[in-house]
Amino acid sequence: MDIRVNDRLEMKKPHPCGKNSKLFDVLRVGMDFRIRCCTCGHDIIVARSKAEKNIRKIIRPTESGDNNV
Repeated sequence: MDIRVNDRLEMKKPHPCGKNSKLFDVLRVGMDFRIRCCTCGHDIIVARSKAEKNIRKIIRPTESGDNNV
């Protein structure tokens, strides 16, 4: 999977913070991922293999480098 820093991941299961959030921001990519819950801000380090199984959708930030004038 092509996952980059600043991507937003929609996971299959919500974070157990009680606010039912399935969205996480990617902070670090390597053998493991460091992700942050978009609702409560809690940082989590997850093994890459486990995280890739639980990803439902990858949301890329919009690229503002398009200069179509």
